[in-house]
Amino acid sequence: MLLNVNSSPAASSFPFVSSDLTSDDGILYGINRHNNSLILFDRFSLQNANTVVFATSGAGKSYAIKLEVLRHLMFGTEIIIIDPEREYKHLCDAVGGTYIDISLNSESKINPFDLPRSIGDDSKPADIIRSAVITVKGLVRLMIGDITPEEDSLVDRALLETYAKKDITPDVDLSRTEPPVLEDLQEILEGMEGAEGIALRLKKYTAGTFSGLLNNQTNVEMRNQLVVFSVRDLEDELKPISIYTIINYIWNVVRSELKKRILVVDEAWWLMQREDSAKFIFALVKRCRKYYLGVTTITQDVNDFLTSAYGQAIVNNSSLQLLMKQTPSAIDLVQKTFMLTEGEKYLLLECGVGEGIFFAGAKHAAIKVVASYSEDQLITSDPRQLLEIEQSKKEFEEALAGGQTGW
Repeated sequence: MLLNVNSSPAASSFPFVSSDLTSDDGILYGINRHNNSLILFDRFSLQNANTVVFATSGAGKSYAIKLEVLRHLMFGTEIIIIDPEREYKHLCDAVGGTYIDISLNSESKINPFDLPRSIGDDSKPADIIRSAVITVKGLVRLMIGDITPEEDSLVDRALLETYAKKDITPDVDLSRTEPPVLEDLQEILEGMEGAEGIALRLKKYTAGTFSGLLNNQTNVEMRNQLVVFSVRDLEDELKPISIYTIINYIWNVVRSELKKRILVVDEAWWLMQREDSAKFIFALVKRCRKYYLGVTTITQDVNDFLTSAYGQAIVNNSSLQLLMKQTPSAIDLVQKTFMLTEGEKYLLLECGVGEGIFFAGAKHAAIKVVASYSEDQLITSDPRQLLEIEQSKKEFEEALAGGQTGW
């Protein structure tokens, strides 16, 4: 008996195009909900090693990424994380990583004028300086807001003069130079006709309320397999600026020494709010494969991310994609972007914590993220569990101290 069936009910009956996502290499991402097989994959074996993760708050996206981080660490991959909510502190401490707090009162500083000390490719000093000027100019626009074409030209010339003031020119050894700081740029602008207004707007970051953030030489280092940059204690106004600066510093380090690395940018929608920062993260995602880097962008604000042209481009340049529980307000946009069937759409609306759809290249399958007991103790973000772990540590240390005293 043959019946004519509309496409939506038919898609609900056969919701997934593919269901086999097991390879010989890589790490365990989770359990395939179609057939209970293992989803094993090596992100570096694909066209690029980039990943995007979209989910609502509480859907388990950070838990899934921390589990991936932990498993990649066991294979020797270097991991760098930008942590907006201090969710990775427990994991970092547990594995002996470096946790760097970036805030107005922190002693850890990053200079946005830094240059890579050496380049793995054949980039010339003139190209490096030009790239630095473009990057810092984008930062200036984030700091002071939109500028006119005339002001843009003034900032461009002022930045070249600022570097030249420190003898950073195309004919010098960049590894032997000390970069300028923001205050040097302000002084140059103050001496330029027509640039006084820009200099005045920058003063908030050199001598005003925000002077503790960007006006210093860099004093942090990334000499650890796991490095986490925390921006939790920054005001919301400063987070896009700070994340932009941190990523630029990381990019300089990545270009200086070729290693297998993953960069995790949690709550990446902060960077989608302004064109300069969105363009910057897209350029990083597009170029990182050349430097053996995979970028993971995570966001819960799906609409802000996907309505940006650069957000769409980041998705297109990410071979791995993890979709977890979605809100009704975002599901239609997600369905259109990832060409989901009706069955897949309803799965994302109704799935539980740690469940979703895992895409790897042209294949995808329903996934359940699972961790062992030991892994769960290291990656949990549950406040109740964390308090219990801290209490157990305290009791153990007290018992150990008591035993030593008795001995």
